[in-house]
Amino acid sequence: MDLAQLETFIAIIEERGFSRAAIRLHRTQPAVSQSIRRLEEELGERLFERYARDGTLTAAGEVLRGYAERLLRLRGEAASAVDELRSLARGRLTVAANEYTSHFLLSCLEIYRHACPQIGIYVQRSLASRIPDEILQRSVELGVLSFRPEQEALDAICVYEDDVAFVVDRRHTLARQASVSVTELGAQNFIGHSVASPLRRQITELFERWKTPLHTGVQLPSLEAIKRFVAMGEGVAILPGLAVQQEVARGELVRVQVPELDSRRRLWLVHRRQSTLSHAARALLKVLETQASERGAPFLYMPAG
Repeated sequence: MDLAQLETFIAIIEERGFSRAAIRLHRTQPAVSQSIRRLEEELGERLFERYARDGTLTAAGEVLRGYAERLLRLRGEAASAVDELRSLARGRLTVAANEYTSHFLLSCLEIYRHACPQIGIYVQRSLASRIPDEILQRSVELGVLSFRPEQEALDAICVYEDDVAFVVDRRHTLARQASVSVTELGAQNFIGHSVASPLRRQITELFERWKTPLHTGVQLPSLEAIKRFVAMGEGVAILPGLAVQQEVARGELVRVQVPELDSRRRLWLVHRRQSTLSHAARALLKVLETQASERGAPFLYMPAG
């Protein structure tokens, strides 16, 4: 039994005859009759009264009619649902990000939300080290990382170029200086992140290279907590520039340049290589590409070669 047979079956009922059903379906009457004959053979029951010319149903035909109408209606609903996905009238966008890369998503998702108001957005907070596997396991469709993943099964697009900021509170003695060297920071009390990260490793290696002690008196579980503690005058910190933009703009924190600190870092949008992206995901990529074109650096759209 297939939907074409059921469509023929319902056409005969609605047109009250095989001839008129054939005209409606743009088929010959023998083809319509053969389709019904095969359906009856498969079910093992006659569907139409043998001598009736107006498509009168047997008891078995009456039973099948209800199911056939429901199945054809479901076919129409399925086609409409797929069309709605294509037109972005429905759908769901799933993205994995850590606390840092979520800052990048905010401005992008604001534009995306206005462009695609019917799309549900779910941003899953994850450890950066786990995001590649979550994408490969299809837990999420996209991920935002501060490093380019090594897995060959993943594609990456560079979408933002960030820097690293050494920040102090506005009352700190270093707040009046334009720059400070690493060797001058040996006496400072640093507020660090309690989760291991490439940035933390980079900072540790920098201080070791300049033979300067790194005093991390407090470790906190989030960037927000670190920023607030620094603003309270309880220490200094080195954080992603993107994460402190608003606090610096409001004057709550002050950026001081550290010439020895290699501050360039890129953010990557990652997805599975051998998969067809959903319409919702492709719409986000279009937003990112347009944003890079219109706003320029630090926003980028550079697929990895």
